[in-house]
Amino acid sequence: MQKIDTPLQFIQHTDNELLDAYSKTIAGVVGSIAESVVHIEVSKNVVDRRTRQERVTQGSGSGFIISSDGFIVTNHHVIEGAGAINVSLADGRKVSAELKGSDQSTDIAVLKIYENALKALSFANSDQLQVGQIAIAIGNPLGLQHTVTAGVVSALGRTLRASDGRLIDDVIQTDASLNPGNSGGPLVNSLGQVIGVNTAMIPTAHGICFAVSSNIAEYVSGKLIMQGRVKRGILGLAGQLVNLTGRMIAANRLETRTGVYISEVVADVPAYNSELHAGDIIVGFNDHAIGSIDDLHKQLNEKTIGQRITMQVLRGGHKTTITVIPGEMI
Repeated sequence: MQKIDTPLQFIQHTDNELLDAYSKTIAGVVGSIAESVVHIEVSKNVVDRRTRQERVTQGSGSGFIISSDGFIVTNHHVIEGAGAINVSLADGRKVSAELKGSDQSTDIAVLKIYENALKALSFANSDQLQVGQIAIAIGNPLGLQHTVTAGVVSALGRTLRASDGRLIDDVIQTDASLNPGNSGGPLVNSLGQVIGVNTAMIPTAHGICFAVSSNIAEYVSGKLIMQGRVKRGILGLAGQLVNLTGRMIAANRLETRTGVYISEVVADVPAYNSELHAGDIIVGFNDHAIGSIDDLHKQLNEKTIGQRITMQVLRGGHKTTITVIPGEMI
């Protein structure tokens, strides 16, 4: 074997080179997507609690174009209760927008402007995200157009409580700073693809911000464009979380320590629920263990509407299988 006397040479990168590469990445992404990010202004009629009189208030947020013919994604809370919606484009044009649909349960809304040849952003697959990868947020905080913040994906799989009480799953946590007015803007990766829709921040914390994942945003926005809403199932019951005793869990071989106690069954809903009784404790839905109302909400998706579903309930302490047919939530 030939002996090599020449010492190995390692290529060293200075901090300046690394920072310069990082800066070029951010600047390149911003340059490629900035014209797809819009500023949204809304007028809302609200009743003054003190004077009881109606007055008009102004609100604003961000959004981004997802089709060349003018479909725009933003947050539900940005346009909620809006009477008039105006969109300012990157080139200075200000146009009126039409609300195509809004989903309170995921805080996603879709607007339509009647303009052509617009530059659209594409959605990335958020299932492929990794903690630590670059995350860039672009929006219009406090009305300051095209403000950019950058950071990393801090955590995945978070949940947020929507304003209607349902949980938003697969929420992305990031340290890319958000401020009022950033809501509805895109969170993008180093390729300029949307990985999330900026939706919330914690005012008392620094560097903790949240975005609805791109997979959920893409699915919901597609449904809103095609149907105007997202269909979900309903059973017509009032329930609450209840702890199960160790004897109940052991005797019925349950997977969870909690269930959903039914306090009321509503008769006049478009669902077959007559086999459910007040006092039952729901512990299973279509062979999925149910330990909370959130678990039940997650199972009541569009695919269950009008389908015969087997449910497991505790009745008198014993597990019983019944049948329900969820209706469509209006």
